[in-house]
Amino acid sequence: MATLLYRLGRTAFRRRWLVVVLWAVILGAVGLGAAKAPASSDDNTSFMPGIEAQKAFDLIGERFPGASADGAAARIVFIAPDGQKVTSVANRAAVEKLVAEAADGPQVAGVVDPFTAKSVSKDGSTAYTTVDFKVAAGDLSDTDRAQLQSAVDEARDSRLTVEVGGSALAEQPAAGGSAEAIGIALAAVVLLITFGSLAAAGLPLLTAVIGVGVSMAAITALGSALGLSMTTGTLATMLGLAVGIDYALFVVSRYREERAHGREAGEAAGLAVGTAGSAVVFAGLTVVIALAGLSVVGVPMLTKMGLCAAGAVAVAVLIALTLVPALLGMWPNAVLSRGHRKRGRTDRSVDNGGSRWARFVLRRPAAVLTACVIGLGVMALPAAHLEMGMPGAESKPVSSTERRAYDALAEGFGAGFNGPLTVVADLKGAHDPAAAAADMVQRIKETEGVVSVSAPRFDTARDTALFSAVPKTGPSDQRTKDLVQSIRGERADLERRTGATFEVTGSTAMNIDVAQALQDALVPYLAVIVVLALVLLLVVFRSLLVPVKAAFGFLLSVLAALGAVVAVFQWGWGAGLVGVEQPSPIMSLMPIFLVGIVFGLAMDYEVFLVSRMRESYVHGDRAPQAVVSGFRHSARVVVAAAVIMIAVFSGFIGADEAMIKTIGFGLAIAVLLDAFVVRMALVPAVLALLGDKAWWLPGWLERLLPRVDVEGSALVAVSPSPPSPATDGQPVRQEAARR
Repeated sequence: MATLLYRLGRTAFRRRWLVVVLWAVILGAVGLGAAKAPASSDDNTSFMPGIEAQKAFDLIGERFPGASADGAAARIVFIAPDGQKVTSVANRAAVEKLVAEAADGPQVAGVVDPFTAKSVSKDGSTAYTTVDFKVAAGDLSDTDRAQLQSAVDEARDSRLTVEVGGSALAEQPAAGGSAEAIGIALAAVVLLITFGSLAAAGLPLLTAVIGVGVSMAAITALGSALGLSMTTGTLATMLGLAVGIDYALFVVSRYREERAHGREAGEAAGLAVGTAGSAVVFAGLTVVIALAGLSVVGVPMLTKMGLCAAGAVAVAVLIALTLVPALLGMWPNAVLSRGHRKRGRTDRSVDNGGSRWARFVLRRPAAVLTACVIGLGVMALPAAHLEMGMPGAESKPVSSTERRAYDALAEGFGAGFNGPLTVVADLKGAHDPAAAAADMVQRIKETEGVVSVSAPRFDTARDTALFSAVPKTGPSDQRTKDLVQSIRGERADLERRTGATFEVTGSTAMNIDVAQALQDALVPYLAVIVVLALVLLLVVFRSLLVPVKAAFGFLLSVLAALGAVVAVFQWGWGAGLVGVEQPSPIMSLMPIFLVGIVFGLAMDYEVFLVSRMRESYVHGDRAPQAVVSGFRHSARVVVAAAVIMIAVFSGFIGADEAMIKTIGFGLAIAVLLDAFVVRMALVPAVLALLGDKAWWLPGWLERLLPRVDVEGSALVAVSPSPPSPATDGQPVRQEAARR
């Protein structure tokens, strides 16, 4: 592989104008496609096939075709002034006027008069009405929104307090605001400090932005056809920008190193792509596999997010291997340090902060290893208390009308009123459908924890009934989760007695089922990608113990990151610092998505850092010296890459979308821990304790494994220039002699 990439780098350097034009054409083509593509309409009608709540949801759509189960809704809450009741003449008139005006909307399916439906609290202080729409919230017209908002504003002028919940008038969350700009600005500062050259700092930024532009334009162009959401695009941007900068950074850094040792520009570009590019390929491959592997979880939304982000990472790899050497060909000396441009060839083999830190760890590896394991273990403890769910209006800030509507309904009607359970009864097997439905209603009404059950509503064929049950507790309460299981536990007995069956759905039941399914999938998925890491790193490093060490470090960093997420977002420790006003369960999709991304990023740093150690070891260094050499050449760049990733991910903590905010925080913490604790401290400590055993591989396995040459040994024979800096004039050591 190293030889192939070496030739690719030299070719891109020589044919630089052709490469640049090709990428410009690609960017223009996908940009044109994005401009002409219809607006995306995210389709989440089948959120997670296979779970009971989804099956019931699908059954409602099949048996009640006019019910618009996925249609937008606005729940409008009316609160009378102190000492008054909403049933007074003036207040009632204001409510009925709003109901009449809201019903005139062309996309409105129906509005219920709260006085006719008896949707008034016992003390008469609160009432509510629900406005149902024929289309999903994303497809609502501006006219309908404006008309409903105008009616709400008029009702507020009548001295009533009017709050609006539901999806119809909910503010669409900003994906990250200026997150990308903040991340790029911080990355520019880090790159400038690292390289001391505007050109060297600007090139990784330029190529990363081009890569993100290609990826985002492609996602926009395909958005309508594939149902890709704003969240999908934001995550692809987040990862594409972070890895795009990092991958270009490693190639440019290796190019500067080769030039510092006397290589001519074209040869240095070829060697940079052949060595650092090999690490980029395998690092990118781990990220792509981890993200694409999310499709096996069975959540369409998660699959879309993973595949789009994987595509963005693949584009970043291609750009690092082709466009970066092409741009180096246009400005071969501009990316060099000022000292190199003035003095020519320089010697970069002297000690630096990286080698000094490595020697510090090598002197006391047991103490460093113990401190790392204990520290990360303590941080991981909150992860044992992880609660997964889909936080709703209760997690919004109290300044929002959605949260105030939620609180008003809970106060006037009970906490469970905000999360009613929808029960759909399949009566096709019943001898007397009406009696079977009545029996179900009565049985569920008698279940402990149920406050009330509505009268059943039948479809036109009268073989399906629909009714709702209001729990005593709120949607996120553990007692509500237990109640759902209790109701479902009644099913077998009812089916024996009546011949009919039922399923429980609604937003509360859907969230409970999704959270449980994803929690069940988390450990198997974690096991799969750990095994994947072992196999992939076994091929890359041709060692048994290095992959085990890498997987162990990944587990520590991902569990510690999950612990930090639980402590901040679920327990509320320091939540105000990241803009979280109300602690709540962790979004169900977040942990499994975080595991996949952190796996890929952890393997990034593992490949970049340890491949340089292996390169030094294969070219003659003893095991301890190989660790020092790897840190001398790579530590500064790995640190810069990690700081850039942390900066990019931290920018997304300011997003309004809870999913993006949580993932941004989780990834920033995970990269911080993985890069600075695991890779910079735990890795050299373990390698110091293992010594030569770290690179041992049985002979029979050596013969079975494919040889990928990530350390670039074959380039010693191919390159006509002076020896690469990793050799330091020493002969290449045959791996067979190691054994």
